[in-house]
Amino acid sequence: MQPLAIAVAQPPSHPYDVAANARAHAEVVRAAGARVVVFPELSLTGYHLDAPTLDPADPRLEPLVTACAQTGSIALAGAPVDGPHIAVLAVDGTGASVAYRKMWLGDQEARRFRPGTTPGVLTVDGRRLGLAVCKDTMTEQHATDTAAAGVDAYVAGTLKPDTLADAQWDRARAIAVEHGLWVAVASFAGSTGEGFTSAAGRSAVWSPAGDLVASAGPEVGAVVRATFA
Repeated sequence: MQPLAIAVAQPPSHPYDVAANARAHAEVVRAAGARVVVFPELSLTGYHLDAPTLDPADPRLEPLVTACAQTGSIALAGAPVDGPHIAVLAVDGTGASVAYRKMWLGDQEARRFRPGTTPGVLTVDGRRLGLAVCKDTMTEQHATDTAAAGVDAYVAGTLKPDTLADAQWDRARAIAVEHGLWVAVASFAGSTGEGFTSAAGRSAVWSPAGDLVASAGPEVGAVVRATFA
């Protein structure tokens, strides 16, 4: 397998505004210089549990599709989709599709959304990327089941308060070491809905040995890049 460049991003979020968020995602994709660009949980709407579900064919995503076509990138963006589910959309130069539906929901999330039923795996250039969203990462069964699907990496979009930033890093490193996987986490920064006034940020990538390869600070707009060797 060839090396795979991956970026984890924490873009600005415009509440409920898919069009503005898609444009912001597109700017990140153009600047990242990566084959895969990972975004936080519900990145296309902000963490607003009452946001309308998003059709992957929605024309508001066109700027992001275009950016992926121009760069040859795949964006993994967060959105609510029919079900309803909290999902990861895989966006490339041909359009968007639902790549994964979050399996482990928080209490407030479960009042609206349904859990996904199977781990998500996306193959990019021969590498199998296991997908996760926020609480999935803190649930040992999720990492175990995803690893059992024969993945090379565990890739997550998350939202945590800044008080849990260290716990998020500790858990990501533990997954890397326990399962021998690359781990990449795109963590929401700044403020968003449902009371998250100070999100953790600190998006990062760990090697299968548990070494921290790349990390961002807590600031909105940060993007860091690493290469899976």
